[in-house]
Amino acid sequence: MTEKNPKDKLIVALDVDQAARALELFNSLRDYVGIFKIGMQLFTAAGPDMVRQIVSRGGRVFLDLKFHDIPNTVAAAGVEATRLGVSIFNIHTSGGGEMMKRTADAVAETAAREGLTKPAVIGVTLLTSVDQETLRQIGIDDEPPSVVKRLAMLAQTSGLDGVVASAHEIKIIREAVPRSGFVIVTPGMRSATDVSDDQRRVMTVGQAISAGADYVVVGRPILNSESPAKAARGFLQEIKDAVS
Repeated sequence: MTEKNPKDKLIVALDVDQAARALELFNSLRDYVGIFKIGMQLFTAAGPDMVRQIVSRGGRVFLDLKFHDIPNTVAAAGVEATRLGVSIFNIHTSGGGEMMKRTADAVAETAAREGLTKPAVIGVTLLTSVDQETLRQIGIDDEPPSVVKRLAMLAQTSGLDGVVASAHEIKIIREAVPRSGFVIVTPGMRSATDVSDDQRRVMTVGQAISAGADYVVVGRPILNSESPAKAARGFLQEIKDAVS
């Protein structure tokens, strides 16, 4: 599902607390953005109907709920995400191989049986807020790049379509998983002039695309801008410059 149109590589995170604001942003940004991310905040506030509303208006949705539970529960959630019509959804790779494989299989079977478009199922490796100290706190002595490499390889062998990872790990993942079409989504993207906030392992949008990211996720730099549409156009131009 690698995108050729620069616009389709840009994902905007609708990290707001009201459906009306989310739809307002969707309407103002849809000409410059290929996919809209609905995460925990908006989904908790507005529910699955928020997904339906954007899909019914012709938008594509990345459902960012990072499912992580026993295999049967995550597979069942994946089936419902498929029925909602999302284009991408994610699960935590740390849930293990059985959880990922059961979910990938259930999604493929449901889509085929019910005549639905199969969403890309991608695995979260390490959150971009996680650094070496965070790993030590939970008893992992390895450095982030080696953890990401191991989890990306597990995602691939478990049948997932790709992973979510920091742009700093793109090269490592591409070398470890040379499979054509294996998707890499990089979150926490910034422009060259933005501050990093609580994201620690980040790059600019242009750098991430040049490094081989298939999709870049931008949130606060667009949502908090005086003109979200203008900000989105700026990020889209960075993507165009990187792919040209």
